[in-house]
Amino acid sequence: MLYAIWGVDTPDSLAGRQATRPAHVERLKALLAEGRLVLAGPRPKADAADAPQAGFHGSLIVAEFPSLEAARAWADADPYLAAGVYARVEVTPFVQALP
Repeated sequence: MLYAIWGVDTPDSLAGRQATRPAHVERLKALLAEGRLVLAGPRPKADAADAPQAGFHGSLIVAEFPSLEAARAWADADPYLAAGVYARVEVTPFVQALP
């Protein structure tokens, strides 16, 4: 089943996000290689070309996992959470209606 993983950033997390991004992206690349990643990306605070400098609200990941528990375990092991970039992570089942 698909699960939506919402990572919610702590205030002023941009430096930590930049430092931890390579480890975070490697985990996403592993899901992609396994054919389990539907989408992933940050949620910028600004709606403009300079959005990265404004920081981020967090991230959204939609991926396939065998269970809610497995999705939560994967999310709980995210380097952003360990580094304090994420204040919290929410994991919910997700139904892809389109495309």
